[in-house]
Amino acid sequence: LFQKETLARQGRKILYAFTKERFADRLIHILRLSNSTFSNFLSGQCIEVCILGAMIAIAMAILKMPYIPLVSVLVAVTAFIPIVGAWIGCVLGAFLIFVNDPMLAVWFVIMFLVIQQIENSMIYPRVVGTSVGLSGMWVLVAVTIGGELMGIIGMFLMIPLVSVRYTVIKEATNKKLENSPV
Repeated sequence: LFQKETLARQGRKILYAFTKERFADRLIHILRLSNSTFSNFLSGQCIEVCILGAMIAIAMAILKMPYIPLVSVLVAVTAFIPIVGAWIGCVLGAFLIFVNDPMLAVWFVIMFLVIQQIENSMIYPRVVGTSVGLSGMWVLVAVTIGGELMGIIGMFLMIPLVSVRYTVIKEATNKKLENSPV
């Protein structure tokens, strides 16, 4: 990572030396767009898991559950894995609470299900979609297709890939319309 600029400069030299200038310009534009999109996606993921952890902590405090910091951070950290990660955190959190009070563990799971529905349908698509420039609908489509094609890794990678493709198509469409006598 310390040599990122040097590597980028060397890559540009090679690209311009062995390809046409127009192709090199286009590829560099797409690579810069990809870098920006993946960075924004990771930032959006971080914001989203913090929101989820805070929601879990607040709900646990309202319900007077034990291990609030441990369980809320555990759910937030495991939520970095799209779709299934938070469920792993839920199982581990429920187990920790179960050791203390089995009935409270049942309430924790119910609370988690409610929060997870809110988070998956409203918060995640909006926060992550905004960070990469996609609408919530496209985020849900990207996660579904990515999960179907490549499993958990596909869920994670497909959102920024769809965002890059969406932006490239949008730019090409706008350029075509500017040059069109409409």
